[in-house]
Formats: sequence, structure tokens, C-alpha cells
Amino acid sequence: MKQNLFVYNTLTRQKEEFKPLNAPHVGMYVCGPTVYSDVHLGNCRTYISFDLIFRYLTHLGYKVRYVRNITDAGHLEGDAGDEGEDKISKKAKIAQLEPMEIVQKYTVDFHEVMSIFNTLPPSIEPTATGHIIEQIELVKQILAKGLAYEVDGSVYFDVEKYNSTTDYGILSGRNLEDMLNNTRDLGGQEQKRGKLDFALWIKAKPEHLMQWPSPWGMGFPGWHLECSAMSHKYLGEQFDIHGGGLDLVPTHHTNEIAQNVACCGKSPARYWIHTNMLTVNGQKMSKSLGNSFLPHELFTGDHSLLDKGYSPMTVRFFMLQAHYRSTLDFGNEAMEASEKGFKRLMASVALLDGLKQSATTDVDVELLSNRCYEALNDDFNSPVLIAELFEASRIINSVNDGKMKIDEVNLQRLKILVKTFVFDVLGLKDEQAANDDLPKLLSFIVSLRSEAKVNHDYATSDKIRQGLQQIGFQLKDSKEGTTWSKI
Repeated sequence: MKQNLFVYNTLTRQKEEFKPLNAPHVGMYVCGPTVYSDVHLGNCRTYISFDLIFRYLTHLGYKVRYVRNITDAGHLEGDAGDEGEDKISKKAKIAQLEPMEIVQKYTVDFHEVMSIFNTLPPSIEPTATGHIIEQIELVKQILAKGLAYEVDGSVYFDVEKYNSTTDYGILSGRNLEDMLNNTRDLGGQEQKRGKLDFALWIKAKPEHLMQWPSPWGMGFPGWHLECSAMSHKYLGEQFDIHGGGLDLVPTHHTNEIAQNVACCGKSPARYWIHTNMLTVNGQKMSKSLGNSFLPHELFTGDHSLLDKGYSPMTVRFFMLQAHYRSTLDFGNEAMEASEKGFKRLMASVALLDGLKQSATTDVDVELLSNRCYEALNDDFNSPVLIAELFEASRIINSVNDGKMKIDEVNLQRLKILVKTFVFDVLGLKDEQAANDDLPKLLSFIVSLRSEAKVNHDYATSDKIRQGLQQIGFQLKDSKEGTTWSKI
């Protein structure tokens, strides 16, 4: 480890030196998806950001237990947690399927998208339905502490009573009075003692598809409860890092802290890390504005706001070019610039193994290495790291062109440095090199075009050439035949 790692802690609103509770072990919990629809790009950004954090902590030598849950029950349409219909049950009714069919379909889709983006799987991926017993036990403990109450089969957390001894708004920075004045009435309000009280356990109506027996009757857990129960089970009463999107701070993560303190007397995590939102051409991404698109639409370009499709690694690279705490704005120009930058970086990495060493050197790789570590040790600053890797790219190209010299020691250091940060830490892949069958496939397509030309089918010939050009491949005809190259 070159320097000490500092992370921005939402809880204290400042950067702090990262000191694990039980080094070299690190416990990290990240709120996972609710599997009732396709994973959206905002989720993808969060999981790519925490993939970088997971990779870097592992690179530094920490033994990370990364827990990321699957929400497959209890997340109601009102994200405060107590109103509307269960998102999964509603989708199941519309599709006339079992809720677990919906869960299975979108869990598989989520894993496929995460794999396409080259994110590492978490150490443990628990589900809400697999931990009903743990959630019921947690409710019992909070009731025993006098910080919850039961009404007609539902159990609610008493926020005002909790706040009398502990700051309920410690994570969001809001005081209780402001929250009370700015909170709209939620479902089940007539049962609650206080406006901000939230459900720990919800009584199920007879027609509710997902319900379980409990000491309070048939019901299902509140959305916030699962993360408290599962982080407690797999990481203990207190662990190192809790993460998620910034939108989870006001309600979900605030309520997690309250549940944990009520049960165990301490906040669940020491460091709270949150990713910022996505925008499209300066506007918040949302379905209602018609500016939201799914990962596969971004890959294919099949969306009115996109000029063309972009490869998964281009998208990952684009996301990592912005700091995880800053707003990330999608636009065709920005995506185009990222695509060119990614290709330029990969092209220089491909030259590494063929570089020739000299007796002397113009390159100080140790200085470059220190700057790479300084970047990520400053709250995982991936854009600064990428800028340093472009400096490494310039050095590689200069050595390759004979404009700079590098000796054996520095050459080996450069190879290790670049490959480690590009592939192991940033999690990028050389997509062209990864596809060993690409040359065979393109040769076959070129032969089909040649056959069309022989048959004077110039419309098909032109269509093949234009189609390949649109997806990034250029054909060049000569007397010797047709060759292709990546644009």
C-alpha cells in the first residue's frame, strides 16, 4: 500500500482515513436491486462504482466480504415503504405468473447485465424471502426495547420516541421538525402514532400473494428491515462500509440506522458511501420524461436519444471517467468521446508486450505508480486515475515510436502497473482481443460481400459495407482483395 486510503463518509460529511474494524478483514454491504423489472442504468452505475471499490480494496490486500442483497419481497410502490402494492406481486398479477417467476426472470437478467459490465459477483447475495425468520427476530428485539408498537397485525417503528434519545436524521442532516413538516401522509397513517413512523412488519390482506406467519399474524416484512437483518447476520452488529445510491439516504438508509441502533445500540456501518444520479443531456433520467434507457438499448443504440450503440466496456469506461459522487450526464458527444478514449487506451495497452527495452531510461514508473495510488486513495478517484493511465499510454506510444527509452526494470514495472490498474482495478476488458472468433466472423462476412459483387448484387454489397461501418469496422478494397480494420 503506497499511501493511506481516505473515503468520503456521508455520515460525517467529510473525507476520513479508512480504518477497518478488524483489518485485514473488511465488511461491505451494498443495497441490491428489487427484481421486478430490468435493471436500470442508475443501478448499474452504483454497482460498477462498488465493483471498483471492491476491486481496489482487494488489490490493497484487504480480505473483503462483499454482501449485496436481492429484494424479492416487501418493497412497496411508495418507496417510503408503507404504501401501495408490493412491486413484485403487482408485476406477477399483471403477467399472471407466480411472484417467484418474476423474481427468477429479473434476477437472471440482473446477473447477465452485471456480467456484461464485467462486475465481480459479491461474496454473498442473500434474498429477503430467504431471511424472513431473521427479520421477524429483529422486529421482536425492537419491540422488546420499546421502540416499536403493534397495531392490528402490523408493527411500526416509533420514530419520535427513538429521536428523543438518538438523532433520527443523522445521515441525511435533517432535523425531525423539518421532516415532519415536509412529509406527506403515507398509507396506513391512521394506525401510526407518528407521521414518520415506518412499518417493520405489514399485515397482509387475504389476496396478497407473498405472506408469511409471524407472532402478529400473516404478513410480510417492511422494505427497510431486510437490509438490517441481512447485514447483521453476515457482517455483524457493526461493519466497515455500507453503500448504495444517494436516493436511499433520506428514507431507506436512515431507517436502517434507526433499526440497528434500536436493536444493537450502534450504527451498522462506520463509513457510508453513496453514488450520485444519472442525467441525460442535463435532465434527470426518468421514464416520465422519455429520456430513460436500459443497458441493452445503450448497447444496441435502439433508442431515439442515441445516435448509435456503445459497447459494454465503453459504457463502463464512461461511468468510471466521472467520480462516483458526481452527477453523470449521458449524451451522444460524451459517449463518443469516451469510446475514442477507451479505444486509444486499449490500443496502447496492446503495444506493451512488444516494447523494446534500452540500456537507459527516460521514464520514472515509480513516480507514475505513486500518482495512480494517490488518485484512488483519494476517495476512489477513478477520473484522476484514468488521466494518469493516459499519461502511461503516451509513454507507451513514445517508446514504441522510438521517441523515448525505457530500461528493463522500468519496462517490467510499467507492464505490471498498467495491466493491474486497467484490468484488475478498473475492471476493463479489451473487447476486440477478448473475441477470438471476430476475425473468422468478419472474414466470412467479407466473403459474402465479395460473392454479392461477383453476382453484380451491388445493393447487398453496399449494405454489408455500410452496416459494418456503422458498428465500427471499415472495409478496404484493393487488387489483392478486401481487408477490414477497426475504426
